[in-house]
Amino acid sequence: MSFARKLFSAVKPTTRNKDGYPAYTCSAEEQYLQTLLTNTMGNTFYADRNELLEDAGQMHLEMADRNPQFMAKALVYARNEGYMRLQPLYGLAVLSYYRPDLFAKVFLKVVLIPSDLSDFLTILQGLGRGEGGRAVKRQVNLFLAGVSEYWALKYNGRGRGYNLGDAIATAHPKPADLKQQALFRYLRGHEANLALLPQVEALENLKRANTEKKQLRWIAQGKLPYSTVTGAIKPTKAIWEALLRQMPAFALLRHLNALLRAGVFESEANLKYVVQRLTDREALAKAKILPFRFALAYEQVDHPVLRDALREAVELTFGNLPELGEQTAIFLDISGSMSGEYLRIGSVFALALYKKTQGNSLFWLFDTKVLDAKPSRHDSILTQAERIRTRGGTDTGAPVRELLRQQTEVDQIVIITDEQQNSGSPFYEALSAYRAKVNSEVKAFIVDIAPYRNAMVPPQDLNTHYIYGWSDNVLTYIAQTVQGYSTLVERVKAEEL
Repeated sequence: MSFARKLFSAVKPTTRNKDGYPAYTCSAEEQYLQTLLTNTMGNTFYADRNELLEDAGQMHLEMADRNPQFMAKALVYARNEGYMRLQPLYGLAVLSYYRPDLFAKVFLKVVLIPSDLSDFLTILQGLGRGEGGRAVKRQVNLFLAGVSEYWALKYNGRGRGYNLGDAIATAHPKPADLKQQALFRYLRGHEANLALLPQVEALENLKRANTEKKQLRWIAQGKLPYSTVTGAIKPTKAIWEALLRQMPAFALLRHLNALLRAGVFESEANLKYVVQRLTDREALAKAKILPFRFALAYEQVDHPVLRDALREAVELTFGNLPELGEQTAIFLDISGSMSGEYLRIGSVFALALYKKTQGNSLFWLFDTKVLDAKPSRHDSILTQAERIRTRGGTDTGAPVRELLRQQTEVDQIVIITDEQQNSGSPFYEALSAYRAKVNSEVKAFIVDIAPYRNAMVPPQDLNTHYIYGWSDNVLTYIAQTVQGYSTLVERVKAEEL
């Protein structure tokens, strides 16, 4: 009996997934990373918001008691590498009680912008911690010392549980100079010397302006950023046109539909400008925008010229993907629970990766059956992704069994799924058989995009790597692991505080 078969026969499933099928229990550290990187406290197919929130809260408490050092590092990783906010902030609030010393080390690495501070203080209050005591106030003071006019303009909205003014009232920071004193007074809603704050003064004048001409003058004079203007007034066509050329690339993508509705693209000059921005190869490479960032804009915009530009932009940006090797099999779960954003992102990623390998990889779709996506190296990524639809149940073992049936040797398997096996044979059984008969060294990467606390593969399998959630860094992590890096847990453990 081969080593792979012995391993499979020795390691039996230890739990069941949300649909009642056999699964494996991850280590506490794996489960914690999964919670941080996938649990957005929103509904998923198999669990509602309250269940997810309860699970997440329990995970934070368990990790604070079990391994607070790992917890602190994981919070930093999730906020900075995983681009998650609420879960790291929730964990930070828990850590402030258990280990104030570690909390102090990572606070400014997790609370990056004023909205982070607002949500952190709101969570702290919700946990019954009030204002958190001296340890918390000390860190809040350090954060407030770096508040700029730009942050004051962008983040001091009154809709949040805590705004910057509330934070100042809570922590009582000492201003470093007269300008900061004026800024703190303004944020508290007190009379302030706005002559020391020219952008703030321009914003206040913009709010009072009663004509479009005056509004445009204050936008130009104060060099007010688009986000501040759109939060203060309802932009007209002329104001959108004034903001168009100052928008960063991501903002331009997010606002294409608003610009279209406002009639901005009735101007050939405006349309030409945006198309040039979207299809500037050097600018796209510098901005490091990955292909799936364009998918949502493509779905929302109903304009043939803009859609063509977005198609071209994706073709230009797939070159930004890291090299993963040509002998790669890409399996995309298209079961019903993958509908929406999961499928959109997964489809664009898989097609971009296929093109990156010069067509020398496999791209299969699966539910309970396997379907060759028949990807084209010539048709646009977005056009092909638009044709992929969800259907049926989930058999995560199906694509690996088909790989074995065809005796196709690959070096990497990348499977994008929410992991909810609900029919057929388990993924691990098929993977073990493939390793025994075709390639014993094949690496498997499971891109798990849901916060369920179970796994398809036991932790003893060192050639299978879990990546939780979805961010630009998923691709980089896979590429690094192919080159010999360790697991995501080990990577987090190696981080310095």
